[in-house]
Amino acid sequence: MGKVLFISQDNYNQNEIDNAVSRAFNHFGISFNNGEKVLLKVNLVAGHEPERRVSTDPAVVRAAAKFVLEHGATPLIADSPGIDNFNNAAEKAGLLSVARELGIECHELTDPVDLPVASDADFKKIQVSKFVLEADKIINLAKLKTHGQMYLTMGVKNLFGCVPGRLKAGWHYNVGLNREKFAGLLLDIYNGVKPTFTILDGVIGMHGDGPTSGTPYKFGIIGACVDALSMDFWLCKMLGAKFEDYPLYLAAKKRNYPQCELNPADIEGDVTSEKIFEGVNIPK
Repeated sequence: MGKVLFISQDNYNQNEIDNAVSRAFNHFGISFNNGEKVLLKVNLVAGHEPERRVSTDPAVVRAAAKFVLEHGATPLIADSPGIDNFNNAAEKAGLLSVARELGIECHELTDPVDLPVASDADFKKIQVSKFVLEADKIINLAKLKTHGQMYLTMGVKNLFGCVPGRLKAGWHYNVGLNREKFAGLLLDIYNGVKPTFTILDGVIGMHGDGPTSGTPYKFGIIGACVDALSMDFWLCKMLGAKFEDYPLYLAAKKRNYPQCELNPADIEGDVTSEKIFEGVNIPK
């Protein structure tokens, strides 16, 4: 099972976010080589202002991009929104502004190619954007939210955005009504994409009718891990949610994934394994 770092952070002051994100990278010894292409996979499901707390906050994206640049690599901010036009969504969410400020690219994940999947994957034919497979490293910049269909959306669910827009609709149509089957698809994508590192924006997330129509909730944390599945399951517990209602957990349990057995020794940083966020409205 993987270690999970939780950093207390209750606002989006850029200097504080920079320090928190640097602390996360350094805690796990994440490094970059000169000239490496680093894909920053943000959560950009639709075009909303940062104050709506729908997308990864631009302060977190800026901090991650700056860290990558300072270590000689080339970051690319990217996602494939399921609802809105990419440029419109990225502009409203403040991500195009970050890209312009830092002189880096920010564009849609397009051009589907086959994703190599494990021999025991439930789904043998999955396509993701070619930019995902062309990246030397992938930093998964997720957002902490509840989700009307999948109960919660955090590290693993964020990588569904690697699937280009129209193909997402097909997956929702074909398997979306079976939540545990869809969770199996998420596991196959996660195992195939193999993100180098996950940073979770939980400073102010969303609860209730997520992932776009819920209410902001100040969780006051930034999460970080190499194993996003471990982080997601710990957060399920901390949110007061039920594992038996969490499709991702049920799909992982069916595969006998060791992350399903939580070990308090895996939690590091400013939050203990006993932490419970009060009053979180979890969709049924």
